[in-house]
Amino acid sequence: MPLTRLDHYSIRTKRLDETRRFYTEVMELSEGARPAFPFPGAWMYRGDQAVVHIVGIDPDDQEGLKGYLGDKGGAENGTGTIDHVAFAATGLEAMHARLRSRNLAWRDRKVPNLGLHQVFVEDPNGVTIELNFPIEESPGTAG
Repeated sequence: MPLTRLDHYSIRTKRLDETRRFYTEVMELSEGARPAFPFPGAWMYRGDQAVVHIVGIDPDDQEGLKGYLGDKGGAENGTGTIDHVAFAATGLEAMHARLRSRNLAWRDRKVPNLGLHQVFVEDPNGVTIELNFPIEESPGTAG
């Protein structure tokens, strides 16, 4: 069974609305169709691909979630043993403006020899998102 591509990642959160806004307003994904699971959540799309599954944790009723996805023992912050999730992106200047307008902290890095300008930002749950932009979009780079 060869792997063909990464399909999506899921985030468990008690901050469903805040997380949804981060992925729509900052990451510019759109909310789309989601199966009728027995727990709250949202699927965030890039085009026709649901790339982020937000799994809502209802503190008053976790049975549907536990029955479907299992009990994670309350671990719902950060990325655990996974360091970060990365996306290829364009529009570095616009991303910087969105982050600045929302008072979100980020880190810029340049990858030697790969022609990438990286932006690292955390979602409301502490999940680190890496955005890889073409180096030509980097400030001070001759285009």
